[in-house]
Amino acid sequence: MELKLLLNDEQKIEERDDAALNLLKRRLLAAGAVVLFFFTVVVLRLWYLQISHGKDYENRAYSNRVRVTTLVPPRGHIYDRFGREIVTNRPSFNVVLTKEDSADMSDVLTRIAPVLDTDVTELWGRVREAAGAPRYMPITLKEDIDWQTLAYLENHNQEFSGVRTEVKPVRVYHYSDLAANVLGYLGAISKKELEMMDPDIYHGQDIIGKRGLEKLREADLRGEKGRRYTEVDARGFERQVMKTVEPLPGRELHLTLDVDLQQIAESYMAAGEKAGAVVALEVNSGRVLAAVSSPSIHIEDFVGGISVKKWKALLDNPKHPLINKVVQAAYPPGSTYKMITALAGLSRGVIDKDTVFYCPGHYRFGNRTYRCWKHSGHGSVNLEKAIAQSCDVYFYQVGQRVGVDGLAETANQLGLGIRSGIEMEYEKSGIIPTKEWKKKYRKSKWQEGETLSVAIGQGFNLTTPLQICSMTATIANGGTLYRPQLVERVVDPEGAMTEKFTPEIVSRLSGIDYFFSLIKQGMEEVVHGKRGTARNVRIDGLRIAGKTGTAQVVKVAQYKHLKEEDIPYKYRDHAWFTCFAPAEKPEIAVTVMVEHGLHGGSGAGPIARAVLNQYFTGRLNQIVE
Repeated sequence: MELKLLLNDEQKIEERDDAALNLLKRRLLAAGAVVLFFFTVVVLRLWYLQISHGKDYENRAYSNRVRVTTLVPPRGHIYDRFGREIVTNRPSFNVVLTKEDSADMSDVLTRIAPVLDTDVTELWGRVREAAGAPRYMPITLKEDIDWQTLAYLENHNQEFSGVRTEVKPVRVYHYSDLAANVLGYLGAISKKELEMMDPDIYHGQDIIGKRGLEKLREADLRGEKGRRYTEVDARGFERQVMKTVEPLPGRELHLTLDVDLQQIAESYMAAGEKAGAVVALEVNSGRVLAAVSSPSIHIEDFVGGISVKKWKALLDNPKHPLINKVVQAAYPPGSTYKMITALAGLSRGVIDKDTVFYCPGHYRFGNRTYRCWKHSGHGSVNLEKAIAQSCDVYFYQVGQRVGVDGLAETANQLGLGIRSGIEMEYEKSGIIPTKEWKKKYRKSKWQEGETLSVAIGQGFNLTTPLQICSMTATIANGGTLYRPQLVERVVDPEGAMTEKFTPEIVSRLSGIDYFFSLIKQGMEEVVHGKRGTARNVRIDGLRIAGKTGTAQVVKVAQYKHLKEEDIPYKYRDHAWFTCFAPAEKPEIAVTVMVEHGLHGGSGAGPIARAVLNQYFTGRLNQIVE
C-alpha cells in the first residue's frame, strides 16, 4: 500500500514537471522571438543607416562641420590685334548671407544694414528673391563694398552670424565703352537660362555673358570654378581652411580689332550724336579692324544688373543703342549699289567701258519719269563718269537691260542679301529682291519700273553696313568674298593657342578681273576726279577708291522745297560712303553709314577719311615712293 502511494506521488510529480517545462519552453521561445525581433530591427536599421543611406548621412555630418565654397574663376581677358588690353578683371568684395548659418536672420539684417549703408528693406528684398534656393546657398547682400566696410566686417565677423565676405572678379573696361555692342556685357543667369545649361557647370546667381562676344564666347571666357573647404562651428563661423582647389581662369581672346581705328571711328560718330555704323575690313583676309555701332550702350550700367530706369531709357531711345547696327540694322544701300549694277552690266555684255548714255536730268520709262539727283543732268556719260558722278540715269538704263534677277545674282555673289556668318548675334540678311521674292512675300507681280529703283539702290533693297563693306572689299581684291572674322586667336591659361585665325573664302569670282579694274577706276574718280562726289575725302599721298550714297528714307512732298537743315531729322536721307585704299594695292576697306546724314560725301566721307588717316599713320610717304 505504501509502495503504491509512492508511485502515485512520483507520477504526479512527473506530470507537474512536464507542464512546467512546457510552459518554460514557451516562455523562452517567446522571449527569444522578442529578442530576435528587436535584434533584427536593430540590424536592419543599422543596415539602412550605414549601408543603404550611409553616404547621405556621412555627407550631412560632413556638411555640418565643413562648408564648401565655390570660387569663381576670373573670366578670360580680351585684347586687340596688337595685344592691348580691352577687357580684364579686378577683385570685387561682396557681402553674402547663408541662411542655415544665421542664428537670428532678422536681427543680423537689422544690424548689418547701416554697416552696408543700405536700407534693411532692400536686404530683405534680396533674401525674398532667393526664397526658393537651398538654405546653404549664399545670398548676395551687397556687391563691390569699399575697403573701409571690408575692414570693419573682417574685424567684427563674429557679430553677424551667417554673414561673410567673398571675392569675385568683375570686368574692367580699359577703354570705357569701346566696341560695347561687339563685346557685349555680363549678367546674372536667369531661371530659364539655368534650365538650359549644364548643371555641373552653372548654378543660380552665376554671372554669364548676356550679349556680344561675352555670350558667344562664354565657353572660352568662363574658366573652371574652384572650391574651398572650411571647417565651421555650430553657429556657422569659419574656424579653419581645410583644402582649396584653385579656380582655372578663362581663355584669352585676341581680337582682330584695332583699338586706334575703333576709337577714332567712335569719336567721330559720337560728335554730333550721330546714329549709324562704321566697319573696317582687311581686304585680303576678312579680318574686322573696326566695328562701330552708334549710339553705343554704356557697359558699366550693366555691371551688377542694370536699373529699370536705365533699361527703359535704352528702349525708348529713338536712335536704338541696343541694336548692333553693323549687322542688325538694314538700310537701302543707295548709290553704293551702283557698283553691283555696273558689274552686272559688264559681266552680261550689256555695257562696256565706252558705252555712253545721255543724261538730261531724268529718264522716261512707261508713263513715269525717273529723276536724276542732278536736275540739270550730266550730259553724255560713260561708265567711269557714271560712277564718279553717281549718275542715276545711266544706271537706270543699265539696270533695265540687266533685269532685277540679274542684278540680284551679282549682288548675292558679292555678299548682299545673305548673312555673312560673322560672330555677332541676330545678323540680318537684308533684302535683295527678285521676281520670285516679290511674288512670295508681296503676293504680286514684279513691275519693270521697279527694276530702275533697284538699280540705284532704292526700292526693296536693304543691306547692312557689314555687307556693303564686304562688297567693297570683294571689289578691291578682285572677286574673293571672305567671311568677316573677329577673333585672331584664343589662348588658354597655360599660354597654349587653342584657336588661330584662318581666312575663310565664301566665294570667288574669276575671269572678270578686267571688269573689276574698270569699276575701281570709276571709284578712284569719285575721290580724285574733278567732279567726284567725295573730293573732300582725299588724303595727300594716298590713292583712295570710294563711292558715296544717299538713301532716301521716305518721299514726303511737303518737305521737298525746304532747306535740308529744316527737314525733320527722321525724314532726312541716310548718308553712305564706302571705300578702299591704297587704290593700286588695296589693304583696307571702310564703310560708313550715318542715319539721316543727308549726303554721303559730307555726312559719312569725313569719318572714313579719319579712319584711313589713322590706319596709314607714318606710312603715307612709303606708299608714295
